[in-house]
Amino acid sequence: MKTPEYVQKDPWLRPYEKVILGRINKYRQVREVLTSGKKLKDFANGHHYFGLHKKKKTWVFREWAPNVDRIYLLCEGSRWQEQPEFRLKAVAEGVWELRLPHDRLKHLDLFHLSVHWDDQRGERIPSYATRVVQDEETKLFNAQVWDPPDPYEMKIKDPPSAEEAPFIYEAHIGMSGEEEKISTYAEFRDRLLPYIAESGYNTIQLMAIQEHPYYGSFGYHVSSFFAASSRFGTPDDLRSLIDKAHEYGIRVIMDIVHSHAVRNEVEGLALFDGTRSQYFHEGPRGEHPAWDSLCFNYGKHEVLHFLLSNLKYWQEEYRFDGFRFDGVTSMLYLDHGLGRDFTSYENYYNGEQDEDAILYLTLANELVHQVNPRALTIAEEMSGMPGLGIPVQEGGIGFDYRLAMGVPDFWIKLIKEYPDEQWNVSQIYHELSNHRQDEKTISYAESHDQALVGDKTIAFRLMDKEMYFHMSKQDHHLVIDRGLALHKMIRLITAATAGGGYLNFMGNEFGHPEWIDFPREGNNWSYQYARRQWSLLQNSDLHYHELGDFDRAMIRLLREEKIYDLLFPFLISANEKDQVLAFSRKDLLFVFNFNPVVSFTDYGIPVGSGNYRIVLNTDASAFGGQGRIDDSLTYPALKFGKWYSSDPFYVKLYLPARTAVVLKRYRPRPVR
Repeated sequence: MKTPEYVQKDPWLRPYEKVILGRINKYRQVREVLTSGKKLKDFANGHHYFGLHKKKKTWVFREWAPNVDRIYLLCEGSRWQEQPEFRLKAVAEGVWELRLPHDRLKHLDLFHLSVHWDDQRGERIPSYATRVVQDEETKLFNAQVWDPPDPYEMKIKDPPSAEEAPFIYEAHIGMSGEEEKISTYAEFRDRLLPYIAESGYNTIQLMAIQEHPYYGSFGYHVSSFFAASSRFGTPDDLRSLIDKAHEYGIRVIMDIVHSHAVRNEVEGLALFDGTRSQYFHEGPRGEHPAWDSLCFNYGKHEVLHFLLSNLKYWQEEYRFDGFRFDGVTSMLYLDHGLGRDFTSYENYYNGEQDEDAILYLTLANELVHQVNPRALTIAEEMSGMPGLGIPVQEGGIGFDYRLAMGVPDFWIKLIKEYPDEQWNVSQIYHELSNHRQDEKTISYAESHDQALVGDKTIAFRLMDKEMYFHMSKQDHHLVIDRGLALHKMIRLITAATAGGGYLNFMGNEFGHPEWIDFPREGNNWSYQYARRQWSLLQNSDLHYHELGDFDRAMIRLLREEKIYDLLFPFLISANEKDQVLAFSRKDLLFVFNFNPVVSFTDYGIPVGSGNYRIVLNTDASAFGGQGRIDDSLTYPALKFGKWYSSDPFYVKLYLPARTAVVLKRYRPRPVR
């Protein structure tokens, strides 16, 4: 077997070549067993067979439950009793089937299963249920027949292009409105999509789509993997939202949770057929110690079939353009990576990895790209395992991107523990641009994680309680001035140094105050903090809209200049004493003065020949700055010194304290 190129290029991987080749060989062997030589997408069709399907003459319902003695479908037609007509028949090993006339089930009917095993009985939601609803009074969940007379037909046939680097707007449907309630797919489509498009983002990452019993879990304790959460509306509403996003040319990816599952037995997969081992590991390995959830057994082919079919289902039925895989680090390691620092390559190959999970992720990436070659896959992974972002056909695990999860942690540590005077620009540049040369990464200053109760957004860390009293443009306050300046600089330098893409969480672009706290007993089931206060952004008397305007200008500039065509920026200078940093990316020159008190006049930056003009300025008055820089000036690159041909060109800039400027290089035209 040929050694993958990424292993050949990295001498630190050579000692582990045998382990890497073993993983590739295992993937090929298992794929052959699963597919019998066909394509993986021909294997991942469980959603077409299991679950409820309306055929020409009958309803057909199938379930996989190998340990049960008998199963009944309970519904309004059976008067919620175990009736002989509604008893499933065993048709294959572990497979049960029921056929019913069309008049026994109709659109919006509720149903669930009564499962018997070893003289025990349990009520269950079907594992492939595509619609699950909760009764407002009893709080009980049921599957629901979704067979509308006039189903929504998606209009946009071709997905948006995958050629452009992703600028991702991470969003949660339920908390996307300002009202103290759960917002809907339709409201998101009508209110937020136009704003996202106008803001320049080309990709939306939707959280909490898979059905979950507890709203406050943020969607990460999934119960019904094939059901779009009914809290936000109907399946047709979600299809309409995605269709409209595609009309805007915006990709929609899904935050998919295959790293673990909710412990609930009635709503979820736990003890579905009376055994833990149907979907999950038995014993301690099946328990996630940090998340109070259950861990899948990726070594079972039936589990692979279930999860791979789940990916294909979301692509087929809703035309999602890809997935952000949650909790990949937790999947990769037998101890879930808890408490590790991952300082040695040995951590990736010493036998403490879940090789079955690595196999599943490889199969998953191959499948997603088979179904849609333009699809986007992103790994939420912090350990830095090599090969994660290498294509499957090149011997990697196959993700298109990995999240730079260390970046928000770095900003939190810097803001919390170091005064501005000690911010080291060399360290900042290193931390933000440090990623594997052969893998693409998506950077972000903060995501939803940093906005939850117990943590703080960057805006809140910088300005804290002063945001409540001093965000008026008429109220000049040193804490607010500092916060506004650093908020823009942090976001700009994070985006400008990213290794392939950029992400922002809904509302953080304009410095949304406060935290996210979902309704729970501890807050008297309040929605006060499970929403976004868009009125702050729309208020021209407050500074919030200036942060939003800056974000819009930043995103549009970076997209127009296609800066991620180059995976790495080029460092020009890092003056730690002055706290001035300069780097370039294509024709853009980025200069940051993190010095909190010193402004510099005629500060020389070595550059290539040509003229430079400011195209973005954090200190512009339109963005809440002090307007100290004249953006209309042209900066010619000149030589200073001995005028030797080897001497560099310089631009000399006025750099006020706590500002950043982006200049574009215009090369001189050749003389003819």
